[in-house]
Amino acid sequence: MTVAHGNSAAGVLALLEEDDNALKTHALHKLNQVVDHYWAEIADAIPVIEELSEEKSFPDRELAAYVASKCFFHLEEYEDALRLALGAGKYLDLNTRSQYTDTIIATCIDNYVAVRAKEDPEAEKALDLRLTQVVERMFERCYAAGEFRQAMGIALETRRLDQVKECLARSTDVSAALSYCFDICKTVVSNRHFRLKVFEVMLEVYRSRPTQDYASVCQVLQMLDNHVEVSKILDQLMRGSDRDCLVAFQVAFDLNENENQKFLMNVYHSLPSPPAPAAEPAADTTTTAEEGKTEAPAPAAVPVTPPQAPAGARADYWDKIAKLKQVLSGEFLVDLKLDFLHSQSDSDPLVMKTIKTAVENRNSVLHHAAVIAHAYMHCGTTSDTFLRENLEWLGKATNWAKFTATASLGVVHKGHVRESKNLLAPYLPQGGMTTSPYSEGGALYAMGLIHANKGFSGTGSKTTMEYLRNALKNAGSDETVQHGACLGIGLCGLASHDYELYEELKTVLFTDSAVAGEGAGLAIGLTLLGAGGEARNGEIVKDLLAYAHDTKHEKIIRGCVMGIALMMYEREEQADALIEQLTRDKDPLIRYGGMYTVAMAYAGTANNTAIRRLLHVAVSDVSDDVRRAAVTCLGFILFRTPVQVPKLVSLLAESFNPHVRYGACVAVGIACAGTAKNEAIQLLEPLLDDAVDYVRQGALLALAMVIMQESEGRNPKVAAIRAKIMKLITDKHVTTMTKMGAILAQGILDAGGRNVVISLQSHTGFTKMAAVVGLAVWAQHWFWYPLFNFLELSFQTTMAVGLNKDLKLPRGFELTCNAKKSAFATPKRMEEKKEEKKELVATAVLSTTAKARARQAKHDAKEKTAKPSDASGDIVMEEKDSSAADEEKKEESGDAMEVDAEEAKPATSKKAAVAKEPTVFTFRTPARLTLAQESVISLDTAQRYVPVMHPAQRLAGVIMLRDTTPDEAEDVEAVKAPAAAGAENEADPPEPFEWQPSQ
Repeated sequence: MTVAHGNSAAGVLALLEEDDNALKTHALHKLNQVVDHYWAEIADAIPVIEELSEEKSFPDRELAAYVASKCFFHLEEYEDALRLALGAGKYLDLNTRSQYTDTIIATCIDNYVAVRAKEDPEAEKALDLRLTQVVERMFERCYAAGEFRQAMGIALETRRLDQVKECLARSTDVSAALSYCFDICKTVVSNRHFRLKVFEVMLEVYRSRPTQDYASVCQVLQMLDNHVEVSKILDQLMRGSDRDCLVAFQVAFDLNENENQKFLMNVYHSLPSPPAPAAEPAADTTTTAEEGKTEAPAPAAVPVTPPQAPAGARADYWDKIAKLKQVLSGEFLVDLKLDFLHSQSDSDPLVMKTIKTAVENRNSVLHHAAVIAHAYMHCGTTSDTFLRENLEWLGKATNWAKFTATASLGVVHKGHVRESKNLLAPYLPQGGMTTSPYSEGGALYAMGLIHANKGFSGTGSKTTMEYLRNALKNAGSDETVQHGACLGIGLCGLASHDYELYEELKTVLFTDSAVAGEGAGLAIGLTLLGAGGEARNGEIVKDLLAYAHDTKHEKIIRGCVMGIALMMYEREEQADALIEQLTRDKDPLIRYGGMYTVAMAYAGTANNTAIRRLLHVAVSDVSDDVRRAAVTCLGFILFRTPVQVPKLVSLLAESFNPHVRYGACVAVGIACAGTAKNEAIQLLEPLLDDAVDYVRQGALLALAMVIMQESEGRNPKVAAIRAKIMKLITDKHVTTMTKMGAILAQGILDAGGRNVVISLQSHTGFTKMAAVVGLAVWAQHWFWYPLFNFLELSFQTTMAVGLNKDLKLPRGFELTCNAKKSAFATPKRMEEKKEEKKELVATAVLSTTAKARARQAKHDAKEKTAKPSDASGDIVMEEKDSSAADEEKKEESGDAMEVDAEEAKPATSKKAAVAKEPTVFTFRTPARLTLAQESVISLDTAQRYVPVMHPAQRLAGVIMLRDTTPDEAEDVEAVKAPAAAGAENEADPPEPFEWQPSQ
């Protein structure tokens, strides 16, 4: 390197003042060599160098631009650096890996993305052509280096649909490229319109491939809301081989898990239905009128042979279609989950007994919380034994507490749709007469909770909806029954977009009854969930907003604005105008609804604009309720990137405003539910000791949500947190709000018999509509306790279940967990109270004490015979007696040495057991399989049953299995929902046999 004397660039810089262009060019070449070392000195000459770069007569102006660009880069003036780099021509080599090159490329792409994001044709025309050329060269560099993921990321960020196609066409692994594109479209691409265009491109590529990936195609079609094509694919598969049918069933289960009720309804109704039976069977029944009763089952046998299968279809086509519809409607999945949760429940009965004892002499709020906690613990298990055994205790609930207690039965029997009326019969309105409005309203609400998100299935839900509608009409002016009926209708008709229902609910809303109006507003939002604000829906939104402005009832206003928020579910940019209107309203209750409208419209998108809006409101609004809602809603928007939420709200969690701190807790709980993220736990733990009781309550609820299904083996903090929660429940000096939070937290921790977790997305990455809605309405418990029951919608059953082609459970299918069993084990059950142990210790006689007593007895006998009248003997006896008494006192208090020795033995045996615990174990399905456990599950492909899909795609949830030896007899078990409470299944009759007397 040649520079001026004294390690300075001053001499070289002096050449720039010369008139000779050759000297200037020489100086620029030298400066280019040393600019990274002497940029601070060269920076003073930037105006001169920049002037040379703009002088058209100067032959090396590209070099001058390059040197000036490097100077600006070191000065961290990246925009100027980019501007001059674009004029550097051949000197700017994008293939050279350096900090300078990477920064220029990044700045260039950022500028290009900013212009493309505006979708302004004029701005794109004004875009510097050289900027576009750099981006194009970057694409080519990625393709040449095989960096297809990087190219895909740039193409999606710059909204270059042509480059998305190019990337997929050039990719060496098209399947991986499509999968990556699908994933980042859901998380990175914020523009809904462009995202749908990308899905259309992906669909073209999927269909052009020689081997069809039907599961992925159907996922893309669901993103495009194209139910017609999905039904065609399913129908086509059902006409094929057994393997094709298995794929169709797997696709149907995956679609059902995504919980898009409206889409499933459309697919269900688009599938072909068997033609109506011919008139011949009717003629047969009339000719044999006398035998009509015995031949009554004949119509049921009609579908077995006629109607005939369509041309080219398999013989059992209609049977397969019927089973497929059962899967799509959720009818089969409901039975499967009920069977699993009932049989695999690991609820600890002592937990509820402890809670009951702790709240027995306290206020009704804690009794209320205990009933809700019981509902969470036994959600979907159909086990209400505790309530039946403690009817007197349950009867302490009065008024609205009775309403919630009755409704909690719907949580316990979630999905038990066939028996819903029988289960709730004692509480439902009888013959239009209202005797106990709170229990009757609660029963109608419970019916909705049982049938939630199953409004179209063939299990009697249509009849249930009619029943609820009639109950609403017959309720008259009783707002308690109306409230329960409205909530039940909203849950049963979730996302049905039934406008007749809307008209009935609107009538209730406009009666201006506060309690009934709130229920009607929520029910309208639930029924029209995700309907948007176009055409007729736009008029509905206007009506709700206008009524919210007109009414004086806060409950009605909240119901209306939450209804509007639910209607905007997943509408993204289409909701922006409405969001702007709501967030600028002078009424804080309407601004509150605006926050939830942002959350619902952008749920799971991590949209920067939405996050900025919520953060701005969180620190600027004058209403505590609005600020709390704004922080809470961050959890809904960022649940796909849970690790970001604790960082984002860490400062808000230290706010002087307790409402903001509470919102930060709930936001972390929602976003990090079931993840057991250490960042979340570290943020929430200090808030357990907050000065304000409801902040402590929020921290307890959120912490329980975060560590759901986390074991002590994976995270030692779990044991301490559980112990803290139980201590708060049993401590008599804890405030009511904090104790209430602890009781509910215990219910959440043990939810669904410890077999469910809160999850807002499916295994395929779709946002679970019902789960998001359930949590959004649950968050309104701040104002209305009965809404605690909505949390059941967000519970996802964590199971692995293998099914064969007949939708039965093969007993021989096994999975392998490559971790210790203790890493995913359920918590140990509580032991009976130590009072019993104390009695045992008090009656125990230690060996040392027995020997001492024997020696003392011998000594006393000798003393009496030798010195019967010696006074000193009495003294000796007294001394001995006192020592014996001390021994007895020690015995009663418990000998420390003895206890330590007894406890030491099991401790050492436990250590030995831990040391010997295998690091791999196998288990048969159906079995509990937590979200954390899924990453360490593998499969032995040598067994009889193997998944029909690639094992890497699916080893959790419902797994459709292919039988590798179909000719052999199968050992299978049918899926059966548990019987209703009080009904006992009769034993099966014995197999036919011949009795032979013993000889």
